[in-house]
Amino acid sequence: MSGGRVRVGPTSSSSGPAASFDVDALLDDPTVGIVVCCGSGGVGKTTTAAALALRAAERGRHVVVLTIDPARRLAQAMGIAELDNTPRPVAGIDDAEGGSLEAMMLDMKRTFDEVVESQASPERAKQILENPFYVALSSSFAGTQEYMAMEKLGQLHADEHTASRPDGRYDLIVVDTPPSRSALDFLDAPERLSSFLDGRFVRLMLTPARGPARLVTAGFGLVTGALTKVLGAQVLRDLQTFVAAIDTVFGGFRQRAMKTYALLQARGTAFVVVAAPEDDALREAAYFVERLSDDAMPLAGLVVNRAATLPAGDLSADEAVAAAVRLRKRDPRSPTAELLRLHADRARLAERERRLRERFATTHPQVPSVVVPALPSDVHDLDGLRRVGELLGDGGTTAPPR
Repeated sequence: MSGGRVRVGPTSSSSGPAASFDVDALLDDPTVGIVVCCGSGGVGKTTTAAALALRAAERGRHVVVLTIDPARRLAQAMGIAELDNTPRPVAGIDDAEGGSLEAMMLDMKRTFDEVVESQASPERAKQILENPFYVALSSSFAGTQEYMAMEKLGQLHADEHTASRPDGRYDLIVVDTPPSRSALDFLDAPERLSSFLDGRFVRLMLTPARGPARLVTAGFGLVTGALTKVLGAQVLRDLQTFVAAIDTVFGGFRQRAMKTYALLQARGTAFVVVAAPEDDALREAAYFVERLSDDAMPLAGLVVNRAATLPAGDLSADEAVAAAVRLRKRDPRSPTAELLRLHADRARLAERERRLRERFATTHPQVPSVVVPALPSDVHDLDGLRRVGELLGDGGTTAPPR
């Protein structure tokens, strides 16, 4: 498969070490239209997504990066005062290769409102948007963020006219997945929405709307009577109005969400799993790799982010500790002894992380990977993102600046 991608599956196991993840080949592959960065929280997904988007743009692609990170680090790093639901051009990129970059942040409620406005008449849309149950669902219902991320991805993919390319769509969409407790929530969103819309309570509330009066049974009347006593007549009417709106308006969203899910399985999509060199993060990455395998989704590779690097020189951790002990005996306040202990701690950390990565590679030899060393400071501007992109493109072999 081009671009170094592998479609993970039960038959894709192999012996031997995992291959190196060729990030530049992925970004340069014109058949790749969507790159989805996923992984557990706190592993650098947002930074990785932004760095990939910037590197692709500076290599000639027309890119939009969608983030769902509420910390707004992406806006700060890209020099944009504020990101919102509309893609905004990123200034300061090197456009010598003819590329462009825009960035946006998912506005969950605004995206939900757009679904309503596109599927209903203005009068009907106004009625829905003002419904208290809709307001609650669109603002805080569990999983809404993931539903709307899928919706916005579908909108971007279908968009034929953009600020950067009036004559066509973006040729690459980079997605930073929601900071959910489980990164898998992004994949589960369409099915969870369908289960909700097809649930028994929703069907019950729709009984009067879907059939003639003679089909409204005495049993339904007893239920609504009981609900009226508990909720009040106005609240029950609001609830029934809302549920009817779900049936008439959001059926289309359900279909689009499932279509977007199919888009994620297509060969033009590439998943990049991001992890830190830690037990929990790599365990989550392994779980995600297995889920992608089960769902036949195309996995590009694994990024192991913020890895410790071995200190310069041939001195081992044990040798450094022994030397520090000898120096301390002669001079309890020896600064050299403290430096030797720091050398030993760093060497041991790098060795522990190496073993964790090797364990992952042993159990998932089909997954190419790249190791990105930790930078000495947080990424807060385009130069920092560019540096991360260089490390990704170099296969993580270039040492970070000191």
